[in-house]
Amino acid sequence: VAAVVWANAPFGESYASFWNTHINFEIGSFHLEETLGLMVNDGLMTIFFFVVGLEIKRELAVGELSDAKTAALPAIAALGGMVVPALIYVGFVAGTGGEATQGWGIPMATDIAFSVGVISLLGKRVPVGAKLFLLTLAIADDIGAIAVIAVFYTEDLSLGWLLLAIGGLAVVAVSNRVGIRAMPFYAAVGAAVWFFTFESGVHATIAGVILGLQTPARSYAGKGLIGAALARAHQVFHGDGWESKSDRAARIRKFQFVMRESISPLEYLEGLLHPWVGFVIMPVFALANAGVPLSASGFGDPVALAVAAGLVVGKPLGIVGFSWVAVRTGLARLPDGVGWGALLGGGCLAGIGFTMALFISGLAL
Repeated sequence: VAAVVWANAPFGESYASFWNTHINFEIGSFHLEETLGLMVNDGLMTIFFFVVGLEIKRELAVGELSDAKTAALPAIAALGGMVVPALIYVGFVAGTGGEATQGWGIPMATDIAFSVGVISLLGKRVPVGAKLFLLTLAIADDIGAIAVIAVFYTEDLSLGWLLLAIGGLAVVAVSNRVGIRAMPFYAAVGAAVWFFTFESGVHATIAGVILGLQTPARSYAGKGLIGAALARAHQVFHGDGWESKSDRAARIRKFQFVMRESISPLEYLEGLLHPWVGFVIMPVFALANAGVPLSASGFGDPVALAVAAGLVVGKPLGIVGFSWVAVRTGLARLPDGVGWGALLGGGCLAGIGFTMALFISGLAL
């Protein structure tokens, strides 16, 4: 709301000029120059995409996407919810020429936060299966949107930088395998991977997704080790002569280490980053990207109509249509307690496009 008001105020030209402010980073021969808006979209949003990668990894490891039969329907529905809106968009802008045709990816993605938030407001009136269906669909939808960004909205590739980025990702994989646990190490390597990806021409946020997918979903400390540590801690804390023990500091440090390693890096990072993403990064991104100057003629623009039709009509049509085919052919089944009416409602909510739609529109147009 603040972005729209700012962009349409009498001083609205200051909106674009502010986000086009140039920022220079220079250390020795290293030089990086970007606008403030691109630093938000290429830099801060990498953390958002990293958290998206963590969420996808969690769903693949222990969530709804871990079981192929359970994931089949929302995955197929997500495919329909991407293909049909894109086709509708192309149909609307066909013949207009110019770069308008490049925006076919805009209505493909579902905004997880808004869609799940709306369905949560309905409380117990919505079956649990419908909520899980929408969440899983939105996750699968994000995977598709990320693939579209990587393949279709990538600039000319620089092979040398891309190989360096792949090498950095290999370092992360090997480090995970050999059991390196130090978060500062991974933060430094991750920053290098981001820079190499940025310079390669592939959109830098893709690095965040891949790093999130590489994050271990299981804890380093097993149940036996945790139990033993708790038993020893009980003895230390409640044993005689605790105050006079010379190694009590070392014992407490070891206890702290085991407790910290009792949750997976994925869970730890999700809990650490979610508040920052939700209350800092996303509002800043919205402020930098949602400032659309509104005019009566703009609502009749082919691109505006194409995006609206793709999200409002194409999303539910594609989701329900592909789901119906999947159920009729036996590829999938409806969740327990979920009828076609609830599925249609979920399809309509999946038509809420905000974060990814704004992000892709910035790349495409």
